[in-house]
Amino acid sequence: MTALIETLAVGKSYGSVVALRDVSMVVNAGEVTCVLGDNGAGKSTLIKILSGVHQHDSGELRIEGEPTPLSSPRIALDRGIATVYQDFGLVPLMSVWRNFVLGREPTTGFGPLRLLDRRKAQQIAREALSDMGIDIDDAEQPVGTLSGGQRQCLAIARAVHYGAKVLILDEPTAALGVKQAGAVLRYVVQARDRGLGVILITHNPHHAYLVGDRFLLLERGTVIGSYNKSDIGLSELTQQMAGGAELNALQHELQRVVT
Repeated sequence: MTALIETLAVGKSYGSVVALRDVSMVVNAGEVTCVLGDNGAGKSTLIKILSGVHQHDSGELRIEGEPTPLSSPRIALDRGIATVYQDFGLVPLMSVWRNFVLGREPTTGFGPLRLLDRRKAQQIAREALSDMGIDIDDAEQPVGTLSGGQRQCLAIARAVHYGAKVLILDEPTAALGVKQAGAVLRYVVQARDRGLGVILITHNPHHAYLVGDRFLLLERGTVIGSYNKSDIGLSELTQQMAGGAELNALQHELQRVVT
């Protein structure tokens, strides 16, 4: 099976600061690849490379087996790579349906007299959201009135509807409560089951382990572990992400202070 995305020893520097060094990963169709790491681990830099915002300095990026430089987010989107950032890319004052078709609005009329086809746009939004099982009472309500979980699900449904092959999610559950996080993770699984390759960026190993098929652990821009789910348990994944030996040393130190 040809990987949807593959990075081979990808690196990125900003002047004298090395943000990523020799990062290799694989994203397959119908799988969730979780990228885990603490703040400063290099997760945001990796997202920007995969979404075309920044270009890597070394290594190779392949899309469906072909070396492919991504010089802009538009090129990445044209290649089927959709990214949902923490701010969702939604306009709070616009309605749900207007946000759903934003940038891909159906029109009616001819030439310079083409106008937004509101009825068609509303139908597209309603049907796509219903198809993903997303229940929003009123598609006319401003997106800003939705909960964080609903907005995240709306952004995911939009990417799935418009033909994304790879869905990159930047900390989708970071600011959500337990129930809202659960709802978002269900839609992550739905996207995976539809054949998309999902890249889930998170610092929460519990959320990652619920839905992940592969795990890539980053620390200070380098890979400290790469595993299939069958090769690692939740406790070990949490231990490695939390610092491993450093965490054990801290635990012993705190025990001495207490005693």
